[in-house]
Amino acid sequence: MEREEEDSVSELLRDRFRVSTISIAEAEAKRNDMEISGPVMTCIADLAFKFTEQLAKDLELFAQHAGRKTANMEDVILSAHRNEHLAAFLRSFSNDLKAKEPQSERKRKKSSKKEDQATASVVHIPDS
Repeated sequence: MEREEEDSVSELLRDRFRVSTISIAEAEAKRNDMEISGPVMTCIADLAFKFTEQLAKDLELFAQHAGRKTANMEDVILSAHRNEHLAAFLRSFSNDLKAKEPQSERKRKKSSKKEDQATASVVHIPDS
């Protein structure tokens, strides 16, 4: 019973992801005065979902390798190592986030430098 429930949740997530991806692709096509066929849209949505699944697995493995249970920004940057442009963008984004972080939150508690780095760069994704 529990496995069926997990499969149902996974299918729902995949369907929502597909609808969102198709919506984004349609908006970008419209913005660029292009047309994209239905089968191509479906292919893009499926590829994006498979990429996201693999990314999630990679992040989990990177965190486990570092002895953590939570993936952090360094794990995300590491996952982009094959795409230097994306890795540079993520590093810049991470630095911007750290710069915007209030000083009081950065010095919340005394801990090791390694823990500070891991905690400061954890990315939380809100439920939709």
